[in-house]
Parts: sequence; C-alpha cells; structure tokens
Amino acid sequence: MRSVSTRTRVATLAAVTAFGALFSTGTAAAATQLNGHWAPFDRCPVDAPAMLAADGVGTTATCISSGSAGGSIKLGNTVVTTGKTDLQLGVLQRADGTTSLVAPAGGALVADSATVPGGLLGLMCPSSVPVVSAVCRQITDADLNKITATIEPAGAPRDFNMGAAFATDVPILTLPVRIHLKNPLLGDSCYIGTTAKPVLLQPKNVTAPSLSLQQFEADGTPGDTGEMGRYTFSGADQADTAFAVPGASGCGLGLLDWAVNLKTGLPSAAGANAVTLDDTSTYFASPYDPASLAPNEGRELARFWHSAVK
Repeated sequence: MRSVSTRTRVATLAAVTAFGALFSTGTAAAATQLNGHWAPFDRCPVDAPAMLAADGVGTTATCISSGSAGGSIKLGNTVVTTGKTDLQLGVLQRADGTTSLVAPAGGALVADSATVPGGLLGLMCPSSVPVVSAVCRQITDADLNKITATIEPAGAPRDFNMGAAFATDVPILTLPVRIHLKNPLLGDSCYIGTTAKPVLLQPKNVTAPSLSLQQFEADGTPGDTGEMGRYTFSGADQADTAFAVPGASGCGLGLLDWAVNLKTGLPSAAGANAVTLDDTSTYFASPYDPASLAPNEGRELARFWHSAVK
C-alpha cells in the first residue's frame, strides 16, 4: 500500500475513528458476511461510483471500519452508558493529501441504543408541578418508563486537524450532534440540541492505539503475498470534556422541556459534560500496491470485496 503515504492513511483513519464512535444513529442491521480479514468491512460502499472511479495513482479507494465496545456520555447531571458502535466508510485518498468520504447506502453509522438510567421516573419524577405529576402518574409499566438516547448528526463535521491524529489531547475535528430522547410520553421529537444549536463534540485521543499490519488474498484469506493489506488499530480510548450542552426541546410537544432541563441540569456549560469511548478497534484496508492496479484500482477493490462474500 504505497501510492498514498502511510502518514496520510493513519491520519485519516484516526479522524474517522473519532467520527464513527460518536455518531451512533441506531441499532446495527444485518449485513453481508465476509471471509477472513475482510470481515470488519461488511458495509464498505465498494460499488459507489466515486469508489469505482479511483485509479490507484492520483486517488486510492479504501475501506474503513471502526467500532467501540462501549463508553459513556455525561450531559449535565445525567450519565448514560453507551453500547456498541459501528462506523463503516469508503475513503478516497488523493496523492496531494486531501480526502473525501463515501457513506454506505444505508448510512455510515449504526449502534446499539443507550438506555437512560431510571427512565422517565428518574428524569422528571417526583415533581410538585401538577402537569409533571400527572405525567408521572401515567407511568404504570416499564415500557412507559423506558427512555433511550441516540446521538444523531446535526450538521457537517468541520475543523479537521490532520496532525491531531498522531497526537493526544488535541481535537481531531468538530462534530455537531443532537441527542434524541425516545419515550412514548415524550413523543418522537424530544431532543437535546438542535441542528440550529447543536452539541459540538471535539474528540481527542486519550491513549494512542497499537498498530499492526495484515496482508491477505483478494478473498480475505490470510497470505503474506496477497493483493490486500489491512492496518489494525486497537486499544485507543478517546474523550471530550470541553463541550457545552443546550436545553431540551420538543419534549411532550414542548410542554415538558423545562422538566427535562430541570432534572437533568440543562443547559450545561462547557466543562460540566463529558463523552468517553473505550477500547476502540479500527480497521483500514486497501490494495497492498494500489498503483499496480491502475487505472482500475477502485473496480478491483470492489471485485476483491465481492469475492469474499460468504
């Protein structure tokens, strides 16, 4: 894998790792199963036109998969344990060091839903306010009490810092997000943060990942002379403790915003909130020698991927 520098590849990978672990947007869906070292890339958009057009010299098409087993997010007074996350993207890396991202057709980001401890009872009850007390009295079973929280994109990522990918305690990029609180009594439009006033996360590497390289055959079978190469980054923790959190909106048609804010401690100033991502595992795969496949590197990558389908 020599056409684009290793430093450029690693920087892109570290940034996307942060991007993926934080943008958890739903429950992971069933995907294609792939053989061997291809296994982590079961949603890579190898058939996207931009990926297929990569020539292997000026532009190299690659696949990235990044996941975290879990972590936590603290918003005001509330701490939520997060579940598994999975990010998969195609990346177009250019010889001049610039990159662009290609998302799978079904979306780049999937994750387990996170459950808010204590549910609605813990979030708003008890209360001396009649309207809130009336809601509390309606919570008669676990389904009405349960609240799930999902982090969703609320704007385009920005402020990408290539050098921060190799450092610790330096923001890699800015991620505008909002947190969707889901509960039958809160309705479908209860959010912390909005597209107009999002939560701005700036993830940093807290620990550096360990790095290894695997070479494998086109169909995923390990092999020292194979056409494909895979970087594996493991064990990195990431965090951000400097972001502010706005108040809730749209909860119970807007009638319960203040109750959610009061109990949760929102709005919450920068320094009172935190997000952590534990033990991330990230994989980065492309042809071992992209230039040898010119001018059809992207098409060959797609052919290799399809040959690994079980």
